[in-house]
Amino acid sequence: SNDSYFRQRRRMVERQIEARGIRAPRLIEAFLKVPRHLFVPPGEAASAYDDRPLCIGGGQTISQPYMVALMTEAIDPQENDKVLDVGTGSGYQTAVLAELAGTVHTVERISELAETARIRLEQIGYENVHFHVGDGTRGLPEEAPFDGIVVAAAAEEIPEALENQLAPGGRLVIPVGGPHSQMLTLVERTPQGLRRREMCPCVFVRLIGDQIYNE
Repeated sequence: SNDSYFRQRRRMVERQIEARGIRAPRLIEAFLKVPRHLFVPPGEAASAYDDRPLCIGGGQTISQPYMVALMTEAIDPQENDKVLDVGTGSGYQTAVLAELAGTVHTVERISELAETARIRLEQIGYENVHFHVGDGTRGLPEEAPFDGIVVAAAAEEIPEALENQLAPGGRLVIPVGGPHSQMLTLVERTPQGLRRREMCPCVFVRLIGDQIYNE
């Protein structure tokens, strides 16, 4: 029942997110609301609220809830913000952003994943999300600039196109490093230029596209 899932969500929020220091009220509200069990493969619903990433097929994953919370907190989306979500995947991060931002543009290179996520988010009732199939390393120049950009895949270097598409005061969060370990990195566009800050070690699947190394 929805009720048991709500209890699982509340436990996830208390033990995995609040216990690690993330307390922003709007963010907590979003994590209590988004039905994560609808974003995992059917056989995995029982594990949906576990403290770990899960495979969603095609070599892709749905990130650990805490990592989604940390990345979302880093860009701090406000209700009138326009944000870019690179690597739609299951659409879970997209849904969390849709709860918090005014408009979400999400890019996925695997069209089947994008379509599944689109149907899922429409069924749940999100109306402020725009889906794009394509190369996320190019960003979305036609929709730029963005107040926030979240990249759920790792690059050895930050794609310049994404930095260029940040609005003044805008923030980009991306895992930077080699295939096996990365550093979650925050880039902010300040009046003095781009400012980078390393947040914490992490492990993500690789970002693939024209603007960075290809497989």
